[in-house]
Amino acid sequence: MSDTQRIRKCLFPVAGYGTRFLPATKAMPKEMLPIVNKPLIQYGVEEAMEANLTQMGFITGRGKRAIADHFDTSYELEHQIQGTSKEKHLADIRHVMDSCDFMFIRQREMLGLGHAILTGESIVGKEPFAVILADDLCATPDDGSDRALSQLVDLYQRHNCTVIAIEEVPPENTGSYGVIAGEEIEPGVYRITDMIEKPKPEEAPSNLAIIGRYVFTNDIFDYIRDTPPGANGEVQITDAIKAMAQEKTVLAYKFKGHRFDCGSIGGFVEATNYYYENDYKGR
Repeated sequence: MSDTQRIRKCLFPVAGYGTRFLPATKAMPKEMLPIVNKPLIQYGVEEAMEANLTQMGFITGRGKRAIADHFDTSYELEHQIQGTSKEKHLADIRHVMDSCDFMFIRQREMLGLGHAILTGESIVGKEPFAVILADDLCATPDDGSDRALSQLVDLYQRHNCTVIAIEEVPPENTGSYGVIAGEEIEPGVYRITDMIEKPKPEEAPSNLAIIGRYVFTNDIFDYIRDTPPGANGEVQITDAIKAMAQEKTVLAYKFKGHRFDCGSIGGFVEATNYYYENDYKGR
């Protein structure tokens, strides 16, 4: 595979307000909410690194400066804890900072996920790229293999097409997701034939819901540009992917591992308990 096809870049749309976590998110980005002692956005960046991506692009907005600060050196803090037992707690973030390049661009108006991804075109250039939504926290599978994004990248490398992550949800919950229809071409892999944004249970073509992990070929930007705004003037990425799927192969993959919906209070608490029990307790 040539260098031009290898995926190096990951976009993180982080401009949203996080209103479901008010008042905690009044002055702090929701992506900086900690699962135990690590912010959500760091989990996302580490997952991208695990997939061998090293260039991280953030689509930010007002009040999001803490994200950039997190991936930068804090000279005063590091001086204060240098040589103490507390210094070890910075080892993970130092490794992230040393391993990656970070780019930031502002989404001046929040006009949907499709618009946010299109805003990142100047970061991506002409390459294929990944997108991670930090609200969806994907844990390591029980067998210890790589997380969701690595699985998508592997599938992209085999098929050289856009790949999105899906999972089965209870039928009564389809109204909270984009839902696909498709033909299963190998175990857990579907060729998408249709997508519906937040369908009622009786109108959903399946219970296979899209979650916040994507690998895109670069022409997704053209499809987003041709996608008219929907409700509230927002450009939905599902509409752009649907248009792409009608003209070329787009795959959906039922990824291995557990996802926590950390955009909800219940999912956030569930994730915190999981990571405390599995990764932190007893340290």
